[in-house]
Amino acid sequence: MSVWEAIIQGIVQGATEFLPVSSSGHLSLAQHILGVEVDSLLFDILLHLGTLIAVLAVYYKLVIRLIRAFVLLVNDVIHKRFQWSSMDHDRRLLMMLIIGLVPLFLLFLPVPGTGMKLKDFSELWASDSNIWVEGFSFLLTSILLFLGIWAINNQPTHEVRRKDGTVKELRGRTKYHTVDAVCVGLTQCAAAVFPGLSRSGSTLSAGLLRGINQQTALDYSFVLGIPSILAAAVLTVFDAVGQEVTIGAGAMVAGVVTSAVVGFLAIKLLKWIVTTNKLHIFAFYTLALGAVTLIIAIIESVTGTNLFTGIPL
Repeated sequence: MSVWEAIIQGIVQGATEFLPVSSSGHLSLAQHILGVEVDSLLFDILLHLGTLIAVLAVYYKLVIRLIRAFVLLVNDVIHKRFQWSSMDHDRRLLMMLIIGLVPLFLLFLPVPGTGMKLKDFSELWASDSNIWVEGFSFLLTSILLFLGIWAINNQPTHEVRRKDGTVKELRGRTKYHTVDAVCVGLTQCAAAVFPGLSRSGSTLSAGLLRGINQQTALDYSFVLGIPSILAAAVLTVFDAVGQEVTIGAGAMVAGVVTSAVVGFLAIKLLKWIVTTNKLHIFAFYTLALGAVTLIIAIIESVTGTNLFTGIPL
C-alpha cells in the first residue's frame, strides 16, 4: 500500500467513523473500488486509534469527569455507600455507558452451524468480493436516521435554564434511563456486525427514537464509542500477533494522522449539523449510496467481474 492509498483510507476512516454513514461500509467500498486488499491488521488498529485520538480530543473534559466519577463510584461501592437514587449527572451517565456496553458481549456468542462467532460475520462480509450486504446496510442506516428525525420532531418542547441564567427550548429528554441505554447498546451491537450500518447513526437514531434530545443522544453516542473503539483495537491486536507486517512505516503514520485529523473535524461537523437540524442530509446520502451500491452489485453479479477493476468476483 502506498502513502497516498493510506491517506485515502485514513480520510475514509476518520470521516465515516463519526459521521452517521458507516466507516466499515465506506472502507469496504473504497477497497472494492480501488482493488486494494488490506491484509494488515496492524494498519486497521492504527486507523481505529487515530479516530480514538480524535474523539478524546473533543471530549477530553467529559472523559476526565467520567474517570473521576468511576473512581468515586468504586470507592462508594467498597464502603457500601452507593445509592442508585442519589447519583449525580456524571455518575448516572457513567452507569448508562456501562449498561450500553453490555450488549457488545453478544458479539462473542457462537452462531450454531457455522463454527463462527457473531462478530466474525462483519469481517467476512467486509472482505468478500461482493457489496450486497453493504448496500442493504446503507439503506437500513438511512431508514433509522429518517425514523430518528421523525421521532424527535414529534417530541414536545420544554424550557431548560442554562448556567448563565438564560432559557433554551429543547425537544426530548436530556437524561438516559436503563431501557434507553440497552436499546442503544443493542443497535451498536448490530452495527458491529453489518458493514454499512453506521455505529454513530444507529446509536444516535436509537436515542432519538427513545425520546432523547438530539445533542444528548449525540454526545452519548460519541462517548459510548470510546471503549468500543478501544476494545475493537485490543481484540485486533490479539489477532495481529505473529502476522507479517506488509505496510511500510510511512503509510502507517500517514493513515493514523489522517484518520485523527479528519475524525476531529468530522465530530465538530456533526455536532454543528445536529444543532442546526440538518441530520436529514445524511439520511438522504445513505439512501442514495445504498441504492447506487445495490445497482453496482447487480451489474457485477450479471457480468461476474468487479465494475471498477475488472477482476473476476
